[in-house]
Amino acid sequence: MNRIPLRTLACCVLMGLVTAGCAQAEPPAAQANAPATGTPAPAMASLPDFTQIVKKNAPAVVHVEAKYNGRRREPRMRAGMPDDPQMELFRRFFGMPMMPSPEEQEHTSLGSGFILSSDGYILTNNHVVDGADAVTVRLQDRRTLKAKVIGTDPSYDIALLKVDESGLPAVSIGQSRSLEPGQWVLAIGSPFGLDYTVTQGIVSAVGRNLGNRDQPYTSFIQTDVPINRGNSGGPLFNLQGQVVGINSQIYSNTGGYLGVSFSIPIDVAMSAVQQIKDHGYVTRGQLGVQVRGVDGQIAKALNLDNPRGAIVGVVQEGSAADKAGIQVGDIITAYNGQPIMDAGDLPPVVGMTKPGTKVPVEILRNGKQQTIQVTVGEVPHDKAGASGNDHSPAQSGSAALGLSVRELDDDARRQLDLKAGEGVLIGDVTGPVAARAGLQPGDVILRVGQKNVASVSAFRAATRDVKPGDTVLLLVRRGDDTRFIALTVPSDK
Repeated sequence: MNRIPLRTLACCVLMGLVTAGCAQAEPPAAQANAPATGTPAPAMASLPDFTQIVKKNAPAVVHVEAKYNGRRREPRMRAGMPDDPQMELFRRFFGMPMMPSPEEQEHTSLGSGFILSSDGYILTNNHVVDGADAVTVRLQDRRTLKAKVIGTDPSYDIALLKVDESGLPAVSIGQSRSLEPGQWVLAIGSPFGLDYTVTQGIVSAVGRNLGNRDQPYTSFIQTDVPINRGNSGGPLFNLQGQVVGINSQIYSNTGGYLGVSFSIPIDVAMSAVQQIKDHGYVTRGQLGVQVRGVDGQIAKALNLDNPRGAIVGVVQEGSAADKAGIQVGDIITAYNGQPIMDAGDLPPVVGMTKPGTKVPVEILRNGKQQTIQVTVGEVPHDKAGASGNDHSPAQSGSAALGLSVRELDDDARRQLDLKAGEGVLIGDVTGPVAARAGLQPGDVILRVGQKNVASVSAFRAATRDVKPGDTVLLLVRRGDDTRFIALTVPSDK
């Protein structure tokens, strides 16, 4: 950077003042002879004033601290197979880690949250508190309260907390489905631990799907609101002062804000909250198909006018789709009246459907459009993985590994180029052990130790005796890559 000498700078300023003085000394005659200006420019439209929204809602926003004994686990979102060449652009934003003295051996991450009701229910992101040994929240009046994790849902990335306090200020819940691109929105949170930071922007897009590797059941709200590490779990408000989203992710290759941010729709989050309150976990609808998007080459091969829809590659035997008559090669173009433009559009709308509901599914088969009525099934859920931190830290068995698995049928094995009776599918990563090792939903576990596993029951039997302090060796397949991965369960001592 070139430096400008102060003396030279002073001369420039002085010359500027002289020039300005000369301009003011222009004779009246010259002014009188100046050409007439055109019509006055219209007054600029007034920008929104956010002060009242902040005054009303800031007291209901909280600062969340999650503490971890020993080495803090890596975010589940950023986990990847070792030497994964693909750069991870979507990042969840944890707070700045507080680095204690070596004697303390304790790490703290900071995030945000907001109070749902005056009796102490608080909503934040699952990845803010996932695997924490203790969680506390700090209110605007500087009170610090111990929080209990009532329940979490990793797939929606939400966590419901509860503090033992009453008469708390609470936010007003809006409707995220009414949002449109171009609307003003406002975020309040604790970026870099700076409490009650307010930022604003507009809705850039709605219904944004980030793909199967990242929360396939969520259609995000995309905004240009500046949010950074520590904003995670904080509220996104509309101009009516209502919460319409939970700030969850940013698009970045540096970890900092680059103008693209993503929030979980509040409609999705509140549905999950109610289910957690009612029975401790979240249910989701399931068709029982594997799909991919229809690209230009597929459209050309099938003589389609437009490359749109989700083409069915696998139909699970006995699933809702199988019972309804959906076949491999069908192209799903609409689900319950909602257009399906790409494969990523399907999981969120199916997942939000209550299991047992009959819905119309529009498909294209052999060039002909038809509608099939499907009674939606239910995604298998792991109650232990969605029940929060009420369990003892000294978990044993497969739960200690921090993952849940699902069955693979013969069609799915053929699709994955596996032998008959080989492997189980990772359905979800529910804890820090599997996340640290880089395991992801969709990975296939072929072997536990020296034992081949071909069913959920076989996997559970092979991991039944796993306890804190143990190291388990897994043989894992991801795409064309097969490798051994060792998982070490932290000791409870």
